[in-house]
Amino acid sequence: MQALKRPYFWHAIYTRSRAEKRLYQELCSKNIECYLPLKKELRQWSDRSKWVEEPLLRSYLFVKVSEREYYDVINSNFAVRYVTFGGKAVSIPEKQIEALRLFLDDENRKVDLCTDYLETGEVVEVISGPLKGIQGEITQIKGKSRIVIRFDSLGTCVYTDISLDSIKQVQIVMH
Repeated sequence: MQALKRPYFWHAIYTRSRAEKRLYQELCSKNIECYLPLKKELRQWSDRSKWVEEPLLRSYLFVKVSEREYYDVINSNFAVRYVTFGGKAVSIPEKQIEALRLFLDDENRKVDLCTDYLETGEVVEVISGPLKGIQGEITQIKGKSRIVIRFDSLGTCVYTDISLDSIKQVQIVMH
């Protein structure tokens, strides 16, 4: 008899304070697929400066689990709880996780985080460059054109500069 294949979904998990990397390591050792978005920052001390990798989203980690691994994650040492809505863990579309990975993989691109409410903008798709294929919203932040990936369940947006000639409008199909 063939084993039943369980569906896997991405979820955000809230971590203990400053324990994102430790939870990531713990979950990887349990063979649970997870993603910790990191950004490089230049830190300045009195005697030196050094590039360090810091979590982009403080106290959050993304996990891709089925029902079987769901409780393994929450029972980990550094996990607090899933990000929920109406008592149920919110699933995050695979496309958003992949777009976030592409944003952060380009070391020449400055990526910022915004927790201010941004007006919903025009939905666009990047048609050229390293972000080709990503869909997001185009908006103006601090006078520059930016593409935004909105994580409503986390109350945050990730954005980066984008050239207007490298995007096209996406037609929204209503059902």
